Amino acid sequence: MLKRGFVLGATALTLMVGLSGFADAQALRDKWCKDVHLRFFVGGAEGDAFGTIVYNGAKQAQADTGAQVEFVFSGWNTEKMVQQLREAVASKPQGIAMMGHPGDDAIMPLAEQASKAGIKMIYQNVPVPKVVAAYGGGYIGAQQEAQGRALGAEAVRLAGLKAGDVAIMMGPFDMENRGDRERGTVKAMEEAGIKVVKINSDPTWTADPNLALPIVTAALLNNPTAKAFGYPGGQMLGNVPTYMQAAKKKPGEIFNFGFDTSPQIVEAFKAGWVQLTADQQPFLQGYLPVLNLCQQVVYGLGPINVDTGAGFVTPQNYKVVGALAEQGLR
Repeated sequence: MLKRGFVLGATALTLMVGLSGFADAQALRDKWCKDVHLRFFVGGAEGDAFGTIVYNGAKQAQADTGAQVEFVFSGWNTEKMVQQLREAVASKPQGIAMMGHPGDDAIMPLAEQASKAGIKMIYQNVPVPKVVAAYGGGYIGAQQEAQGRALGAEAVRLAGLKAGDVAIMMGPFDMENRGDRERGTVKAMEEAGIKVVKINSDPTWTADPNLALPIVTAALLNNPTAKAFGYPGGQMLGNVPTYMQAAKKKPGEIFNFGFDTSPQIVEAFKAGWVQLTADQQPFLQGYLPVLNLCQQVVYGLGPINVDTGAGFVTPQNYKVVGALAEQGLR
């Protein structure tokens, strides 16, 4: 009985090894997405601080999968994004990775066209829940309002703000989906009793943060008791030393906070100009959309949803991400 059991066990083991080898031979393929054509929206212009990290992630995914990717740069101009998406759908790639900045209403009719043409869609950085509910697709990025609220609460705590204190928050408050993040920050601070002065930001400030210089200095001049200043993106947060010096402020005199990491933001932490940022790992917002579109087209897998919000960077921990930020990875 023991001998027979041993023989059966060995046979089963041999069969398992054989099946394992068969599975490896079938599944492990190099450049498995090489015949797939994709369009990828980077969001910013070439060389943009945030967009470069997104681009680096997408390029790495392209190298890993072999996908044929055409990159689209928009300078964070939502009208341009919509026109470029219209052109992308008309060219009929197998998949499109689209920035959600234009919002549900603007993207909806083009998402319908993409769906009818059999084009796989995935969205990054800004969610478009109505579009996804109607025509499918995944989302890679931070959850806007949740991340904004968390940043507002953390800014109140770290800055030691009390009820009645004044803070200034810049953001695209007039944008349908994109403004959810900064609106969330304002809500969290107001719920703590902070008086928040809201300044609507212009998309061109993201492309060239120096354009906001007179707005920032005027805001500080008009609100001399402001203790904290929040910014809507890494490009502007990285430009804080320029803003503060123009306003004749010293490092640490104003609690400056915002979103994202970059080499400029790391330097601003080092010099004491920036005190808090919320990291949303833009490298993943580049890498995962390309990877998942390939998975959908080649393997028939479903779209994925990943919250890339990674927590906060502060003067105490910025060195952990500093080296990666300098490499354009964080």
